[in-house]
Formats: sequence, structure tokens, C-alpha cells
Amino acid sequence: MRMPPRVVTVTSEAIAIANPAPARARLETAAAVADPPSFDDVYAANFADLTVQLYAYFGDRQEAQDVVQEAFCRALTRWRTVAEYDDPVAWVRRVAWNLAVSRWRRARTALNFVRRQRLDEPQLEGPSPERVALVAALATLPAAQRRAVVLHYLADLPVAEIAHREGVAEGTVKSWLHRGRAALAERLRPTETITNEEARRD
Repeated sequence: MRMPPRVVTVTSEAIAIANPAPARARLETAAAVADPPSFDDVYAANFADLTVQLYAYFGDRQEAQDVVQEAFCRALTRWRTVAEYDDPVAWVRRVAWNLAVSRWRRARTALNFVRRQRLDEPQLEGPSPERVALVAALATLPAAQRRAVVLHYLADLPVAEIAHREGVAEGTVKSWLHRGRAALAERLRPTETITNEEARRD
């Protein structure tokens, strides 16, 4: 009686034992061809570390987060290429660093410009004490009197035009001016009195 043929299973280990050199080369090649890292994995594993590195340079955590975020956004648009690099994180780090340097240079240029502008700006004197006192006194007048005094004595408008603007008789405007002057004199007199008393003492 004839025996059925034997079925022999050939495994990679058996090949390696029978012919070790070519088998080892094929196994190493297969191991080397691995899937590239995913963008999500690289982002999750390295965003915080890169932010700390850029923060140490910038001194501003928000700016550091911004440049790292921008670097990852640029990597995402070309991830198929970046993922094939030996070190995708190094590419992201270099882009983030370049962005940080660029921002720092722009900020320095803007700051220098502002400093020059401030030096070139004319120095304006503040209001005199008398003007400050007058403005404070005007603020205490009723609205109608205050408008009349300002329009007549500061804007040089005649009584007739003020009356036309306010929709009242000229006599009413004159009354407002009279009362406004009296109130201002009353409120400004204490300062003048103190000043005159101090002058007499000197």
C-alpha cells in the first residue's frame, strides 16, 4: 500500500535555520518598513514639551502656544511628507523656533519705532491750575447756564445767536449768563481769597 504524501509547513524560523543569511536580511527589511507615526499621536505626545521649550525662549506662554500650534498646523498640511522624515518632531520644532524668532524680530522693530515716535512727539503742557478750576466750576452749573457761558465766553457767540440755538428769548440767555457768572465767581472766590491772604502774609 502506498502512503499519502507528507505535508510539510515551512515557517520563517525554518527558513532561517536552513539558510540564515538571506532569511535574516528579509526579516530585518520587513521590520524596518513600519507605518509612519500619525499626526494625532505626534501632536499629543509633543505639544506640551515644545510649548515649554518655546516658553523658555519667549517668556510668554501664550505666544509659545501660538507658535507651536502654528507649526503643527503647517505640519498637518504636509503630514504625508513630514511623517516620512527621520524625526518629524524636529521639523515641527524648527518651524516653531523660526516662527518665534520672526515674531520677536517684528516685536523689536515695532518697539523701536514706537520709542522713536515718542521721542519725536512734541511735549504738550497740561492745563493750568486756573483752567482746571474753571472747568470744575462750570461742571457745577445747571446745563442751560453752562451752555450759555461756554458759547458766549469761550466760543464768542452773541446773545442773539445763543437764543436762536436754544429756542429761547434773548432776555433768558442774559439771565443765564448773569446767574452763571455769579455762580462761577462764588465758586472761584475761595481760591482767590486764600491766594490774596497768603500774599499779604508774605
